[in-house]
Amino acid sequence: MPNVILLFSGKRKSGKDYLTEHLCKILGEKCEVIKISQPIKSHWAKERNLDLQNLLSDGPYKEQYRIDMINWSDEMRDKDYGCFCRAACKNAADKPVWVVSDVRRKTDVQWFKENYGDLLKLIRIVADEGTRKERGFIFKHGVDDVPSECGLDDFDKWDLIIDNGKGRQTLEEQLELILSLIPKL
Repeated sequence: MPNVILLFSGKRKSGKDYLTEHLCKILGEKCEVIKISQPIKSHWAKERNLDLQNLLSDGPYKEQYRIDMINWSDEMRDKDYGCFCRAACKNAADKPVWVVSDVRRKTDVQWFKENYGDLLKLIRIVADEGTRKERGFIFKHGVDDVPSECGLDDFDKWDLIIDNGKGRQTLEEQLELILSLIPKL
């Protein structure tokens, strides 16, 4: 059982993966990265005979399948909203810090609250659209206007909001803010 679970949320190209990768380098062996999208992409790769590593990366390969994966995962969530959270956590290592890098829906937060309660720290990464475009963001209908991207836009129970856009703090300052949420290990 972890001591703390950091739930990260943010739009595409906001810098979630960048921040969580650097955070995990600092935490080293004390940290387990959990991706809710892992079981979705694993199923999709098996079902369609696709390259899982390319689906897990942040590149054009994944974008070819994104809409179909979103639609399928929404159907699965309609049957059991916690199915992917549960699957992602099932084999998580027993480390003091879990970093969940891709929380996207209120039901994701709900499932973690129901199962881990006070261990949670919720972190929202935001970036202005200009910065996101500089990072390769291109608005796509059916992707950027559906719950998988917008489901937490009106959520207001964040423990920390990090502006990762223009005029942002340095990476080190951002990481310090995140690390301040972690109890002494």
